[in-house]
Amino acid sequence: MDRSLTPDHLDSFDKEFAARTVNRLMQNAVTQTSVDDVALDRRILTGIDHSVSHHLDDWKVTNQKQSGRCWMFAGLNLLRVGAARKLGVKDFEFSQNHLLWWDKFERANHFLEAVIETSDREVDDRTVAHLLEDPISDGGQWNMFVALIAKHGLVPKSAMPETHSSSATRAMNRALKTLLRQGARDLRGLAGEGAEAQRERKREVLAAVHRVLGIHLGTPPQRFLWQWEDKDKEFHRDGWLTPAEFAASYVELPLEEYVCLVHDPRPSSPVGRTFTVEHLGNVVDGPPVVYLNVGMELLKRLAMESITGGEPVWFGCDVTKMMRSDAGVWDAALFDYAAVYDTPFTMDKADRLLHHDTQMTHAMLFTGVDVVDGGPRRWRVENSWGEEKADRGFWTMNDSWFDEHVFEIAARRSALPPQLAAALDEPPIVLPAWDPMGALAD
Repeated sequence: MDRSLTPDHLDSFDKEFAARTVNRLMQNAVTQTSVDDVALDRRILTGIDHSVSHHLDDWKVTNQKQSGRCWMFAGLNLLRVGAARKLGVKDFEFSQNHLLWWDKFERANHFLEAVIETSDREVDDRTVAHLLEDPISDGGQWNMFVALIAKHGLVPKSAMPETHSSSATRAMNRALKTLLRQGARDLRGLAGEGAEAQRERKREVLAAVHRVLGIHLGTPPQRFLWQWEDKDKEFHRDGWLTPAEFAASYVELPLEEYVCLVHDPRPSSPVGRTFTVEHLGNVVDGPPVVYLNVGMELLKRLAMESITGGEPVWFGCDVTKMMRSDAGVWDAALFDYAAVYDTPFTMDKADRLLHHDTQMTHAMLFTGVDVVDGGPRRWRVENSWGEEKADRGFWTMNDSWFDEHVFEIAARRSALPPQLAAALDEPPIVLPAWDPMGALAD
């Protein structure tokens, strides 16, 4: 075929399309109906059994609404299990708004420091352009969640409840992004005057960010009175607490022991090595975001063993692939797009990563697993999209989907084989800022 499209080419494509009855049939169907409804394999959908052999959740799901805070919700949903048990209540929520406020403020500082670090480069340098593309999104990673708690603690939802903007962040983010890009312009313009002059201007930018956050989200409490009534109607008072004191009292899991395990099957990503991504993070001078690349079978075994041992599992995935939201299910072959389009889709997981067809987009919590002959067959998932869909907000994932679209879990270091645990102490391979493994779950 020639470089350009000619009338002859276009005519031949039209004739090829019209010559096949199946093309006209699919055109009639898809122009009138959602392609997912046409491509849905009902044998798979109706064949999914939602029951599981090991099931932990007996609480209500949460709802991130129109925000990209899934990684916070999934992390706090993991921690609230122990907190509810200690408090003697059926349902409990930590304040998601509290962590959102501190993540935005810390991330603004993190971004401006990256701008100072790269201010000797051209504005169209690939790293600089990547930083400016999205200075302050809602998304995040497990290590970023832990860093926020270590520095700023936690509060109950009653101490810092949701606001309109915490549940619908678009307008707030629009103002913050403009402020930060404007600040980046100023900091880059001061590069010749040195870091001291740049950080004086940085403080002014952060003061404006602080105002925006206070206006949209309220003010994080420094201390609050904590008292509650348990499920047996007994009243308790713990007194005045700081966020750090509250976290120390009601977070039962040893967060410092948890590590992030990923499945990155690209040839350039060896199993058993740690990775980090340039400029990825939220807390300056906090622990870096580090991944340990492991095989898929180990990733699934550790998740299964955690659940059968009584502990849910935080995980990240590419959520919208092969998803039926009204039924609340995922399966790797749920939709037969190849039959609809008469075109094979042949990229495997590594190809999809390499060619920008996939990345981690969402974080949730595994709360159940169906174990058959010692291995997982399906998974029960606590989503943070409210109670309206699936089983009151709990979804079902077939194990085939885990293989193709799950990328990472948070697991205890002590659960790793000794060789992999030792690999965590090795210096990580540094990936560029735009690598797909730097994607943020939202």
